[in-house]
Amino acid sequence: MTAAAAIRPNSLDAAAARARCLKFRRRILDMSQRVSALHIGSAYSCTEIVDLIYYGLMRRKADGSFLDTFLMSKGHGCMIQYAILEDLGILSRADMDAYCTPGGRLGVHPDHGNPGIVAATGSLGHGLSMVVGMALSEKANKTGGNIYTVLSDGEVQEGSTWEAVLMASSLKCDNVVAFLDYNNFQSLGKTSDTHPTFYPLVEKFTAFGWESVEVAGHDSAALFDAVTQRKGGKPLMVVARTTKGKGVSYMENVPIWHYRSPNRQEYEQAVKELEAMVRS
Repeated sequence: MTAAAAIRPNSLDAAAARARCLKFRRRILDMSQRVSALHIGSAYSCTEIVDLIYYGLMRRKADGSFLDTFLMSKGHGCMIQYAILEDLGILSRADMDAYCTPGGRLGVHPDHGNPGIVAATGSLGHGLSMVVGMALSEKANKTGGNIYTVLSDGEVQEGSTWEAVLMASSLKCDNVVAFLDYNNFQSLGKTSDTHPTFYPLVEKFTAFGWESVEVAGHDSAALFDAVTQRKGGKPLMVVARTTKGKGVSYMENVPIWHYRSPNRQEYEQAVKELEAMVRS
């Protein structure tokens, strides 16, 4: 079998994606009871995006290894990446249960060297630059891999991000697919309040030579279509409209849930709401 024939094609099972995303939200919620604080709102914001990347877009070879690469530029959203890596068997349950504990390998942001983590991120504004370098390497070595990444709208305020946006198009990195987790929050404030000239987003990326589209960020099918129906020939930016804390009513668009763990009463309410979503 040739290498090309061994690669599994992109596909999406929307019902399976919905079930996984609920499972991942519950796993992160359970982990919140082990630590004093975690970026639960940020992880819930990009759950569908990261799920799609791993289960619907990234291609695998016959040996199970990934042909494509994912870098979580939005490092503080790594809880969803950790939950998925556990589901894939790349991280162990023990790794997850030891999150942010003495002797545990998983920290608040992704650390290079841990299974499934290709770069240390969390110092916002540097991820896309690394993605461009990885994309150029794939092209130089003719390995045929795509590089996927998730950015936060807060980090797109960084000048280094826009330098990378410029270079990606100038160097014809059409193997870059970026998702902007556009939840309209930067830490504890609304981006639209603090940086009103941040908008419009799609037009800015288009002006920098990218193919750019805006979609509903919790709609797996819309995200999938945005990537698989692209025109091609340019790097792609998917501006995904999301809700911070998506899935738990008292967390949604409430700034304090940027970095906090629910107390027992809040936890129980969140469990009921997520279980109701499963039944609906």
